[in-house]
Amino acid sequence: QVQLLESGGGLVQAGGSLRLSCAASGRTFSNYALGWFRQPPGKERERVAAISWSGDYTYYRDSVKGRFTISRDNAKNTGYLQMNSLSPEDTAVYYCAASSTGQSGPYEYWGQGTQVTVSS
Repeated sequence: QVQLLESGGGLVQAGGSLRLSCAASGRTFSNYALGWFRQPPGKERERVAAISWSGDYTYYRDSVKGRFTISRDNAKNTGYLQMNSLSPEDTAVYYCAASSTGQSGPYEYWGQGTQVTVSS
């Protein structure tokens, strides 16, 4: 089992930045790929970014490329999502997830989510 806990969400004005953290406990964090997902109000959950266990490979959905950066610190058992130039369309509950298969998933373990609200 891997337990994941997100933090860093909040309310920010458009154009602002937030840094989300995902603290992992349980099994060896470095054995898992890490993904960040979000679920906007009234919409389905979507994958935002992902990173391989080593950090060598990353994925970003088109709408966040150049604005969001995913990273991880395996020594600290923590993953991060740096979000810059935020817009109201980024408003969502953000979840981190871990996959034993790879950054493409499937993702077996999920955090409880953190709310990100971007005001215009």
